[in-house]
Amino acid sequence: MKTLGLIGGMSWESTVSYYQMINRGVNAKLGGFHSAKLLLSSVDFAVIEQLQRAGDWNQMAELLNNEAQVLSQAGADAIVICTNTMHKVADDVVKDLSIPLLHIADATGTSLAANKVKKVGLLGTQFTMEQTFYTERLKSRFGIEVVVPSKHEREIVHRIIYEQLCKGVICTQSRSAYIEIIDNLASVGAEGVILGCTEIALLVQQLHTNVQLYDTTALHAAAAVDFATG
Repeated sequence: MKTLGLIGGMSWESTVSYYQMINRGVNAKLGGFHSAKLLLSSVDFAVIEQLQRAGDWNQMAELLNNEAQVLSQAGADAIVICTNTMHKVADDVVKDLSIPLLHIADATGTSLAANKVKKVGLLGTQFTMEQTFYTERLKSRFGIEVVVPSKHEREIVHRIIYEQLCKGVICTQSRSAYIEIIDNLASVGAEGVILGCTEIALLVQQLHTNVQLYDTTALHAAAAVDFATG
């Protein structure tokens, strides 16, 4: 079995989901008492959040590159960044490494392509929804058109992530707001909606809506399991 190097803590609430999903996935494949071989480097999210607000992506890239170097030197066979937003600096994180990075957008795009989805909605931080690092990768690699909520709705989605979900706060009113936004994306032709922030699945699951959801945490974790056991 290969060893996975996880860069987590962004936020730690969703890193918990990664740890559970990867271990359960490995056990489902291998049975018995098998669990995943994991190395976890968990950063202080307060530092990351301040850099995000300042728009200092170069500093964030350097910080995560250092974490990846530590994991590689400790024996990791691949890097898994346990967050969507920070994949903006994914190429910089592994530019000096000899091990691969398992990209969350590729795991998501593979699932969308398998379901023959051509147009999909995207929820996430404002960075993920408004910048091109995520949407362009889905378009260029998988031919998938991405639609995002309105500016006002993007602000709502972003605020709930940072003020509630990253702190482990689950609010039914916020869930209702998300479901309304998901329905609006479906009304403009989205064949499904990407939960493009690893905390969103803590609030919204498939049982809450008839619109097909693509949980990036689960898809990324499954891709990590395939790599580790393949």
